[in-house]
Amino acid sequence: MIAYLEGRLLDLTAKGCVVLTPGGVGYELALPSTALIGLPQKGGEVQLFVHTIVREEALDLYGFATKDDRDLFRLLIGIDKLGPKKALSILSHFKPEHLRELVLREDADMLATVPGIGPKSAREIMWKLRDKVAGIKTGPTLAAAPQDAPHSEYFDALAGMKALGYTEDEARPMVKEIFDAEPDIDASSAIRVALKKIAAARS
Repeated sequence: MIAYLEGRLLDLTAKGCVVLTPGGVGYELALPSTALIGLPQKGGEVQLFVHTIVREEALDLYGFATKDDRDLFRLLIGIDKLGPKKALSILSHFKPEHLRELVLREDADMLATVPGIGPKSAREIMWKLRDKVAGIKTGPTLAAAPQDAPHSEYFDALAGMKALGYTEDEARPMVKEIFDAEPDIDASSAIRVALKKIAAARS
């Protein structure tokens, strides 16, 4: 089984990329969009964790930027009727720590925003992931979304702070604190409050 590849980015494909190893062998891998975004320009060095699926007519390789992403992919494809294509789609929309939050919050509506995952499928996936949530790796500074906060506003505020240049570790605790204090606040207002707090701390 191929579990890890290092090499040069030879080409991009519709679903992923081709990695040319130092031994002269080119491997085609399917990637989630999160891994595609992180790829260098053609000719650049690539390191990917790999999951291999052997079928009667093909050998399929799936590449991931981190081991945690690969482990989550393996967790997802272990769910009945959730194949590699849908698992990649989920990973393209949620980092492992975000998916764990959704499971803990039982937020099937947010999971249903993934293309190819309808409301019924989202509820089934959420139900089956509840017993597996401990297997979803998270960062050491993870702070779950406030239970009473509207999921879209919370995640929109978090995304807005990251767009302004703050790291997830910096933004997440601050956004959570704001929504804990005022669960009904909208994303724009939460961002303004966060920026005011930052400015006050720096003055």
